[in-house]
Amino acid sequence: MPDSTTLTGRAIPMTTATRSTTTTVPGTTISTLGSDIGLLVLRVGFGLLLAVHGTQKLFGWFHGYGLTATGHAFAHMGYTPGPFFAALAGLCEAGGGVLLALGLLTPLAAAIALGTMINAVHQTWPEGFMKGYELPLVYCVAIIALAFAGPGRFSLDHNRPWQRQGAIWGLGAVVLAVVAGLITLAVK
Repeated sequence: MPDSTTLTGRAIPMTTATRSTTTTVPGTTISTLGSDIGLLVLRVGFGLLLAVHGTQKLFGWFHGYGLTATGHAFAHMGYTPGPFFAALAGLCEAGGGVLLALGLLTPLAAAIALGTMINAVHQTWPEGFMKGYELPLVYCVAIIALAFAGPGRFSLDHNRPWQRQGAIWGLGAVVLAVVAGLITLAVK
């Protein structure tokens, strides 16, 4: 196999061990571009779905119950005062979801969303996996992945002075979320 091939005048190094290709496109490689697109799809899709859950609680949008009924439900689940915790959950889901979709303040957005989902997993645990905590757990997995991976190039955080990502920031977001989630469970 040749060491490189030419495609539209550019040399493309090829490795025989993995048969992967990279090319120089200003500011990126093909593999990085794919990761950035994947992060964009994950962030926007997941973030907007989470925001929808929040607006269901807050405003009754998308066939939700609205703040009054959600507040009563939270009180029934042991969160007192119910309306306060319903508003808190709705704001965290809506705000965290929008921030994640935009790729803005990503570690903080992940911590906000994950803390809320920790409470959702706890609350739905007695119902079992399929009828209870499956969806909040899926949300937790997506949030943790975004916390560690960062928002990618197609985000409002990209190349900004406040951009933070990587293992330390991902771990910090998870720790902050766990602490906030546990505090919420303790004071409910």
